[in-house]
Amino acid sequence: MRIWRIILTLSGLLILAACQSDSGSPSANLSINSGQKPTQAVASIARTAQKCWFKSGDETFSGMRMSNEVNSFSGRPRFLLVKRSDPNGLPLLVVQAEKKGDGASGTFTNIQTFGPLLQTSDGKRITDDVSHWSKGNTDCRKT
Repeated sequence: MRIWRIILTLSGLLILAACQSDSGSPSANLSINSGQKPTQAVASIARTAQKCWFKSGDETFSGMRMSNEVNSFSGRPRFLLVKRSDPNGLPLLVVQAEKKGDGASGTFTNIQTFGPLLQTSDGKRITDDVSHWSKGNTDCRKT
């Protein structure tokens, strides 16, 4: 009986620790659902990212540029952040949306982020921003 209490306590502590995260920490890839159409979702997030990350003069993104691929034939509209010095190189961040579900259960848009930029100290902030903007918010959050 005592061993189960210890296991439950440790499990609870691990879960609590997983929920704790600072804004200056790496982040896992993001996967959230939206009611918007994929193209609308990515275009909206890209406009806000352009305003908040680039036009604001945010130092984090000063060595990068955005490459929009909103009119994708793959069914996954997206935008990429790439090094300004190597615009044809591998992307540092990908934000994409994809239609999921079916007629029986309903359809939705799944928005995903991935790339090495998420493993930097700005990763959590980036996924928090994308998550915030995917809900239709267009404000530039200061963290």
